[in-house]
Amino acid sequence: MKNILKFPAFLALIAVMCLALIFVMEKTDPWGRQGQPLAAEFVETERGHLRFTWEKLPYPCWYRVETFSKTTGRVDGEPEYHLLESATTRENRYDVPTGAIPMYYRVTPYGLFGQLAETSKPVENPNYKEPPQPVTITHYTPSHPASSMPFLVWHAVPDAVCYEVELLSEPPASEGGTQPSKNGHLESTHDIFTNGWQADLRKYKKYTQLYYRVRALGLHLGAIGEWSEAEPITIDWTLDPPDAPLINDFDRMPEFAMPIYPVYSWIPLHGVDHYEVELMTEPTPAENENNTTPLPYRVWHRTVNSAANCYDEYARPYAGDYYWRVRAVDARGNTIGHYSDTAHFVMPEHEFVKAAMFGDSITHGGGAVSYPPSALEYSYATYLDFPAVNLGRSGDTSKMTLARFQEDVVPLHPANLLILTGTNSLRDATISANDVIKDLARIKSLCEENDIRPIFLTLMPIHPEGIRFAFHTDTDPNWRDKMNHINAYIKAQPYFIDLEPYFYDATKTVLDPKLSIDGLHPDIQGKMLMGEIINMHQDELQ
Repeated sequence: MKNILKFPAFLALIAVMCLALIFVMEKTDPWGRQGQPLAAEFVETERGHLRFTWEKLPYPCWYRVETFSKTTGRVDGEPEYHLLESATTRENRYDVPTGAIPMYYRVTPYGLFGQLAETSKPVENPNYKEPPQPVTITHYTPSHPASSMPFLVWHAVPDAVCYEVELLSEPPASEGGTQPSKNGHLESTHDIFTNGWQADLRKYKKYTQLYYRVRALGLHLGAIGEWSEAEPITIDWTLDPPDAPLINDFDRMPEFAMPIYPVYSWIPLHGVDHYEVELMTEPTPAENENNTTPLPYRVWHRTVNSAANCYDEYARPYAGDYYWRVRAVDARGNTIGHYSDTAHFVMPEHEFVKAAMFGDSITHGGGAVSYPPSALEYSYATYLDFPAVNLGRSGDTSKMTLARFQEDVVPLHPANLLILTGTNSLRDATISANDVIKDLARIKSLCEENDIRPIFLTLMPIHPEGIRFAFHTDTDPNWRDKMNHINAYIKAQPYFIDLEPYFYDATKTVLDPKLSIDGLHPDIQGKMLMGEIINMHQDELQ
């Protein structure tokens, strides 16, 4: 019995000795690693994903990996970098999302008794080049050949409105540049509004290998940067071509969170105009994956035309797992081919909401004409220094935003509500400034009735010429007077944040095209700027 009682004491002694040894190792640094930053780099894994790797220290330790984006430099007193995510691991590697903006990573090692070495220097995501070039994701090699209609996928270029793909029978004479190739040019198309395309190669059956390259285009089809490096396509003409849409989850920001009003995105099939999305709260059974018929327990479905995105008209505020998939359909609603793979996202549970964002498409997200709100690089929430639930909905007028206050805001009961709505009302000549002000005043009253602090954001200027070109609609010629009237009301409120002065062009009359391609929605730099301005007013949050 005495020996049994002594055994735990012996283990405790061993543990103390091990801790003492670790303490001595960390403090005396026998390997001479302290004071030196870790050497770190990226390697590419499958489907274009990246792995951040670094040298492993000889000490028992863990590593903190931090992900940053650079700030715009337009707000006085802001730091150079904005922290997007912080994570820990015991391995000397970390898989990172292939985000659609340049991001920077650094790693710091920690032991039981403190930091063990200097933080690594920030390492930039290597998928971004200057001038911008798309980086291909799909690779068709002799061991993994393409069918006659392969999906060609590449990393999105920030603020690209669309893409041009060039098919070649041989490599170009030189890589990059902005001109079509004089060598082996077969065809090109710029009618591609997402970062992927299903090519139809059936007319080129005399080849067993082709090449493709892609470049990003702006609103007026001018080149953004240069052609990507030519990518070979090895073809096996005996393979069946894919007949299901491809879920577009290739480029994601860290800690991806679907907006409360979800948007579902895919890469479309060649020549197909109609798609149907179905939503479930249970995963698709294995025997039904990629089948041809709808699931009997789906909770919602919607058909869209000629698109690669589907906007859910209903909010999905309930915490839990959601699953969705998409199929191509004909005019009668019959499946063309098969359903896509099933995608999955999680709505988190919100026990205490410090802040929520309430408004129209500028709040909901998206930009550069083609990018939906699920592309979180186009959401100002991504660049806030505090968590905020996104209650934005695309297409809202101020009256439509007001109408959903009880259903969307009250159940969450946020302590602070960031309110930005009325921009769509500026464009509409039938809606007056007083109409918008009445809606804002009612939103304010509802906040006060529910013990929510209303923090109004001033409306930003718009650019009517950009709106006309992007959306083929005219803007109320009195928009500027309406904006001034509405913003005067906002700036008379106890809590407001003034966005307006930061968004003008050099003439101080319209929205800066560098911040918004379509003249209405701020793009990546504009959404970054919104977040940075709001961050400077964090003391107004309760």
